[in-house]
Amino acid sequence: MSRITTITFLGAGSVVFTRELMSDLLGFTDLGPLHISLHDINPERLETAVAIANATASQLGRTVTVTSSLDRRAALVGAHYVINSIQVGMHEATVRDIEIPASFGLRQTIADTIGVGGIFRALRTFPVLEGIARDILEICPDAWLLNYTNPMAMNIAYLQAIAPSLKVLGLCHSVYWTVRGLCEVIDVPFDEVSYWSAGVNHQAWVLRWERNGESLYPLLDAKIAGDPELRRRVRVDMYRKLGYYPTETSEHSSEYVPWYLKHDEEVERLRIAVSGYIGISEDNLREYQETRAALAAGEPLAMDRDSTEYAPQVIHSMETGTKRTIFANVANHGYITNLPNNYAVEVPTAIDEMGAHPIYVGDLPLQCVALNRSFVSVGELTVQAAVTGNPTLIRNAAMVDPNTAATLTVDQIWELCNALTTAHGDLLAEPLRATLT
Repeated sequence: MSRITTITFLGAGSVVFTRELMSDLLGFTDLGPLHISLHDINPERLETAVAIANATASQLGRTVTVTSSLDRRAALVGAHYVINSIQVGMHEATVRDIEIPASFGLRQTIADTIGVGGIFRALRTFPVLEGIARDILEICPDAWLLNYTNPMAMNIAYLQAIAPSLKVLGLCHSVYWTVRGLCEVIDVPFDEVSYWSAGVNHQAWVLRWERNGESLYPLLDAKIAGDPELRRRVRVDMYRKLGYYPTETSEHSSEYVPWYLKHDEEVERLRIAVSGYIGISEDNLREYQETRAALAAGEPLAMDRDSTEYAPQVIHSMETGTKRTIFANVANHGYITNLPNNYAVEVPTAIDEMGAHPIYVGDLPLQCVALNRSFVSVGELTVQAAVTGNPTLIRNAAMVDPNTAATLTVDQIWELCNALTTAHGDLLAEPLRATLT
């Protein structure tokens, strides 16, 4: 008799992830009995998550056990997999992360990865991650933590620093959707291509992209040469200068480098949506309310049967032995040899019934790893600020951030960090709440 596989969702009130992950999970008909354990700190959102889980199972004709708890520890009992999609501070904190820097003249687009927005999102998230790690190691120590929460690289690096025995994978769909999008640009079916990517989350590189052993980059070059509008995208611009295509959207990519957001003409030329994530966050709030209303009215849920999220694939492979290779975020134990050990890297990772097996990549191209190193430096300083309780390191992280350093003076950076520290208040760990001169 197959075991009942228990999957705990933390931050289950995140409507989009819960709906898509449930749809993908229940789409695997060869998975054995499932117990879905839902946790959120918001009672209304938790109630909505339960309704989503039950409605999804009903629409797909599957029988699953669904339980919920406002108590995280109770929700973790018996878990084999823990899916983390929490957002500490929610929409209000996101707005602060973008609008306060904007008042200093610092432009951001998404503000969830590096930059001052990413730094302070990490510092809000770390205390909760520490509690999650502690609870998993005590209650379900053999469980895999499958993390979706940003800033991905900083979160995985922080968990490596405080809980190195925790089994954790950071999952992001950016590599998959980048290659899907590239295939559409050159009109080559995705199913006919193979690809290889590595770097850091939101700034990895498509190192190989081939069909029948031949590189598809020349087809992309020809398409770009003939399409002026295609050249008006940040990551196309980066690809033309660097020779390898970056794996995150132009909006994301623009704020990880010093070249674009400071300059009005570049923002216009490359059509950069400054502060765009505020609108995305507002859309998420509307979608949440629309989903609640649809559920209350008994309407069927809209389900994306091609969401292709990694967590259901990981669970399916580990439970059934189906072999897959995905692109996952793990602590660097020599996988990328010209990036620091222990910081998080995004590398090809084989998944099977024995677990996850990151694959050795070796050296990245020098021009690519040079950008990754500045990206990693911001994260390393932020993680160390949290581990040591040293608020000066927060300012140092902002000082070496490419976009921030290109825009503000050192004194302005410190003033901005003080303003964000005050704005986020007790969402930060107590030693990091000090304002500094």
